[in-house]
Amino acid sequence: MQVNCPSCNQSVKWTSEAEYRPFCSKKCQLIDLGDWATEAHTIPSNELPSAEMAIDEEAIAAQYEQNPQAFFKE
Repeated sequence: MQVNCPSCNQSVKWTSEAEYRPFCSKKCQLIDLGDWATEAHTIPSNELPSAEMAIDEEAIAAQYEQNPQAFFKE
């Protein structure tokens, strides 16, 4: 079976040997990941973000100041 790479549109064989399928290469795989990370790709939704999803920057800063060594380990 042949598919097109989502990043560059190059033809890719869909087999277990194709390490980066559906992408043609690691480069195209990382380009796609970057697009998701920067929100160039999104999944549309009709729902508005809830207040629970809001980031409380003051609470995060306070937690960091309490124990900066363990902050990134949690």
